[in-house]
Amino acid sequence: MLFDDIPAVTKYYVAGAILCSLAVQCDLVTPYKLFFSWHTVWGKQQYWRLITTFIFYGPLSLDFLFHIFFMARYSRMLEESLPNSTPDFAFLLLFSSVSLLLLGGMAGIPFLAGSLSFVLVYIWSRRNTGVRLSFLGLFVFRAPWLPWVLLAFSFILNNSLPRGDLIGIVVGHVYYFLQDVWPEHRASGGVRVLGTPAWFARLFDGRQGLGQVYVEVPGERRVPRVPVGEHLHQD
Repeated sequence: MLFDDIPAVTKYYVAGAILCSLAVQCDLVTPYKLFFSWHTVWGKQQYWRLITTFIFYGPLSLDFLFHIFFMARYSRMLEESLPNSTPDFAFLLLFSSVSLLLLGGMAGIPFLAGSLSFVLVYIWSRRNTGVRLSFLGLFVFRAPWLPWVLLAFSFILNNSLPRGDLIGIVVGHVYYFLQDVWPEHRASGGVRVLGTPAWFARLFDGRQGLGQVYVEVPGERRVPRVPVGEHLHQD
């Protein structure tokens, strides 16, 4: 996966995460300056924590490389599947981040990068139900089980319930329901509650070749595509 081939939002996110970990590794900043809490943000006006909590995956290590590759892979596939990839995906991240800050703040979770990863994995898995995946070569399962397999694996490794991963699944399900399921119900009138606002999409005009007028068609279901070679096989 060449860096130049990565979509815009995913590219900047991955770059930010790598730079953040490099800064910690070089002792330019400590993790204590990066975690999120309501007291430090609003009480001490340290607003950068609203961003750093989502891009710090720990110091450079094999674990970091695994997480950043995993995040980049599913973030890229999800961004590329959206009709207006840059604004749509940026708005998805904005909604997810605000929701995670609210839930993570109440649950006392200081770092939310892993939670954000689970949001993206959950949404991708629900939009690609026919994809079959292999876990460590041990067994094959369909994509909708992916977040639950990862949640169980994390529980086995840490011997505790991964609350951050769990709230990521919750936020991912809320987004998926409001964006993909609810508009299909007659009572919704075809309205997408979380459709990217036109004013937000216009912020990205002129970037990545985005000069087109953003149109949200009521009742139209967005069908994502899955990049070739990212799964074992598809029904």
